[in-house]
Amino acid sequence: MPIEPPGSPWHLPDPLAADGDLAGIGADLEPGTILAAYRAGLFPMNVDKRNLGWWSPDPRAILPLENLQVSRSLRRSAARFDVRVDTAFEEVIDGCGDPLREGRWITPGVRAAYLHLHELGWVHSVEAWSLDDGRLAGGLYGVAIGGLFAGESMFHRRTDASKVALLGLVGLLDDGQPRLLDVQWRTDHLASLGVIEIERDEYLQRLPSALSLPLPEAFTRAPRPKGEFGP
Repeated sequence: MPIEPPGSPWHLPDPLAADGDLAGIGADLEPGTILAAYRAGLFPMNVDKRNLGWWSPDPRAILPLENLQVSRSLRRSAARFDVRVDTAFEEVIDGCGDPLREGRWITPGVRAAYLHLHELGWVHSVEAWSLDDGRLAGGLYGVAIGGLFAGESMFHRRTDASKVALLGLVGLLDDGQPRLLDVQWRTDHLASLGVIEIERDEYLQRLPSALSLPLPEAFTRAPRPKGEFGP
């Protein structure tokens, strides 16, 4: 089970008072601060090279679990990968933070902060491993608090690998309870997979119920051996 860190000394901004998507600037990336932010409907991302921002998009993008769009080609692709949890977290976050990627936002400070949260049991990776050569082909990572999974980033080295990781994540979360899969902002790519937008107010109304749910079993155990979550 996750280890609860010391609380944050900072007074985080009220998302409802945000002017646009950015709610505030400052504070730190200590575990207690980051967890308090997610519990309040915020998440951190730098505004520029010097300033840390706390964001609450309006509208907010979520993926209703029953809404995931799985094409025939994606189902065929899934058969080429083995889906695992938390077996290569550092490689996943480094894949997401590749400096050659356009729009890269994972700074060394963000990497260190989420690695620490992973070690405490709050941040998890879902990985797609190629059955052809046994190598990591793609994956995603995010913050799991109760019934909230806040997806942070995803990457792929082979076609459809990140989509297969998302398919695996939805399978882990979909237990009939009203869990909340947050993806922050809508993109055309995410929309093609079933992501929708809801108003900030609605997201904040759903959040407490999601946080009150038990953590999915997949995120309460040690890293999975090869094949346990295979498609």
